[in-house]
Amino acid sequence: MQHTDDDTSRALLEAAHRLLSEHGAEALTVRRIATGAGMSTMNVYSRFGGKDGVIDVLYIDGFERLFAVVDAVPSSDHTAHDLMEVAQAYRQFALDNPTYYRIMFRSAIHDFTPSEAASSMTVEGLERFVERVRVGQERGDIVNHGGFEPLEIGTWLWATCHGLVSLELEQVGRDRFSWATVFEHGMWTAICGLHPSVWRARV
Repeated sequence: MQHTDDDTSRALLEAAHRLLSEHGAEALTVRRIATGAGMSTMNVYSRFGGKDGVIDVLYIDGFERLFAVVDAVPSSDHTAHDLMEVAQAYRQFALDNPTYYRIMFRSAIHDFTPSEAASSMTVEGLERFVERVRVGQERGDIVNHGGFEPLEIGTWLWATCHGLVSLELEQVGRDRFSWATVFEHGMWTAICGLHPSVWRARV
């Protein structure tokens, strides 16, 4: 890919995002992306190599936007509070950017395979949870024995957060309960369950 950070490229990316948001994955073709930006298909190929190149850039851009939101959550001396704030920031990003979120986790475009550079963004995203867990273990706020590694716990927290958010985006059960409440209670249960006192009580 070349020249993916000029006015033409940005217009093509905006057109692709708009197509996905308004018409779904089936509408995302090189011709429709170009038409939506008021350009020829040659601009798509010369800058992105084709449709997948456009999606790849949107994929990376989505994660970079998510990282900016999560990284803006300040750290305090209360590990559980910090983890909950990160989870809430994550949820709000998904609700504010549903098209990006679906691209990032490939639910919007099932036949898309991200590039190696794009795929590495998921690992970088996981590290946001892992680092907070690592700090919590150093403080003694999170269980730190019996194989409870930061990566394992961070993966569990991210999976819980992502699962709840994904169901909310699909509006599952929206007429029966509040997803804001389900998310808050679910994440607090997961986070508080990591405290060493909980695991001592199990012994």
